[in-house]
Amino acid sequence: MEREKRRFLKSFLIELVLYGVLVAAYFFLVLHFLGDWIKHVYDYDKLAYAFVALGLMLGQGVLLEMLTTKLLDLIGSRTE
Repeated sequence: MEREKRRFLKSFLIELVLYGVLVAAYFFLVLHFLGDWIKHVYDYDKLAYAFVALGLMLGQGVLLEMLTTKLLDLIGSRTE
């Protein structure tokens, strides 16, 4: 039972760190490549900005979850 808890905790911590790094990288990439355009959309059309922001959030959630899952599968197969 104790071994199972340690394995779960280790997996959780790896996923947490990995996801944190990916979210930070995503944030800086979007800021760097889309920052000026997003600011322009915000200044001229708040409704379009809302949809762009929603799309970026949904895209982030889906893409980073898929990437994290694949990376954890890769890490898991090497550690087991």
